[in-house]
Amino acid sequence: MGKSRWLTLVTCLCLFAFSDGRELKAWHKSKLPEYNHTLATILVEYSSAVYLSDLTELFTWTCDRCDGLTKGFEIMELVVDVEHCLQAFVGVAEDPHAIIIAFRGTNEHSLQNWIADLYWKQHEINYPGMDDVMVHRGFYTAYHNTTIRPAILDAVERAKKFYGDVHIIVTGHSMGGAMAAICALDLTVNQHEKNVQVMTFGQPRIGNSAFASLYFKQVPNTIRVTHDHDIVPHLPPYYSYLPQKTYRHFPREVWLYNIGFGTLIYSAEKICDGSGEDPDCSRSVSGNSISDHLEYYGVRMESDEPMSCKIVMDGHVLNLGIRDSRGNILLSRDPATPFLKMSTRV
Repeated sequence: MGKSRWLTLVTCLCLFAFSDGRELKAWHKSKLPEYNHTLATILVEYSSAVYLSDLTELFTWTCDRCDGLTKGFEIMELVVDVEHCLQAFVGVAEDPHAIIIAFRGTNEHSLQNWIADLYWKQHEINYPGMDDVMVHRGFYTAYHNTTIRPAILDAVERAKKFYGDVHIIVTGHSMGGAMAAICALDLTVNQHEKNVQVMTFGQPRIGNSAFASLYFKQVPNTIRVTHDHDIVPHLPPYYSYLPQKTYRHFPREVWLYNIGFGTLIYSAEKICDGSGEDPDCSRSVSGNSISDHLEYYGVRMESDEPMSCKIVMDGHVLNLGIRDSRGNILLSRDPATPFLKMSTRV
């Protein structure tokens, strides 16, 4: 009996491996997105800005992080789910001319606890025709079961009514990157958007192999940027001998790393293959650095307040939105209305 069980197990593992090989081959043959370094340096500023706790400066786009390559951006919607320490915004940029959606990642002061909790916890995705697709429960519920999703979808609808069928770019860092990917899939599958692009920074794995395959088919214009020994892209763990059950990245990765010795250190970029798990990119290193997780392209990817989820806001700005009984905040503006710059304090 014992020998029979071992034979069954070996057979199953071989079938898993064979299926994974066919999937890899299919991904490699598919057209992969082109990496645009200039676009990456713009989007990383949005992913950094969404961490800010001063909602007045963020909503009026007058913050220190709002005066670089993102200058001229106009926020239409800023949503803060205080209950779950989540934050996101939707707005329209001049360059690139697109609707930008950005999600905040995990506060760095709770990052270690979040990393320690970043393991299995898989959850079936409630989308039509997606059998066997599993995603991390925390990422899925953070987007679908909070105030975030309805606010995002409403803002996208209003933006498209005013600006027409404009391109949509979704971005985020860390957990914000995971939510960005789930949002993009939702926009594509459930909202039938045809022109959705994604770029994330330091994103963890989100789901199983079936999810990675389906995501790549639905949202092929996706780039995942990883940085040197950043720990988060290595989690949840990937087990090559259980390809259908383990967590797995989708393509395409761009790995930022340092080369040289001593004081002669240079930054380099490697455009990875179409497997999602290129062994010559971030998987070629140990992935044990939190400091590498908190900086991308020289930009800080962390909050500006030592306290987790602290909010600062001018009372006049709150009049532009609503605050529900649970303390969640939704600030909105009509793009047709001239925007008055307000002071950051009462």
